[in-house]
Amino acid sequence: MIKSLKPIALALSLPALLLADLASDAPLRLALVRDAAAVVGAPMTPVSAAGVARRTTARTVAATSAAASSSATAQQQQATAPQQQATAQQQAAVSQKQAQAAAGAPAVGSTVPALPAGCTKTQKGGVEYQKCGDVYYRAGFQGDNLVYVVSPAP
Repeated sequence: MIKSLKPIALALSLPALLLADLASDAPLRLALVRDAAAVVGAPMTPVSAAGVARRTTARTVAATSAAASSSATAQQQQATAPQQQATAQQQAAVSQKQAQAAAGAPAVGSTVPALPAGCTKTQKGGVEYQKCGDVYYRAGFQGDNLVYVVSPAP
């Protein structure tokens, strides 16, 4: 029976020895709870000012770079839109000029962004027309753009 008590006593005392700590201010110089080993203020501890500052800086940099890239994309899109409109207008003007050259005279009511060369001013009924060959144009606006509308002969 004594032989069986030794392993039992050892099994019960081993956890107690692992949990126990020698403390100078405790009675019998033995304490069951150890002092905290973390040093608040060391850079890698969760509560340290250095750790908080490091994480905050990382979050701020990530958020700022994401916002900057999205605003740069928006600015790029805003700058691209007028260029695309201008390109579309130029292509429309070229295609209209090609159609005019192929058909001879443009259709009444169609618009052109610029007058052909060699036009003269003519005024009929208080309206100013531009006569270019056999075609009459009058100035008008399409949105904010000045265009010339093909008109019937006054």
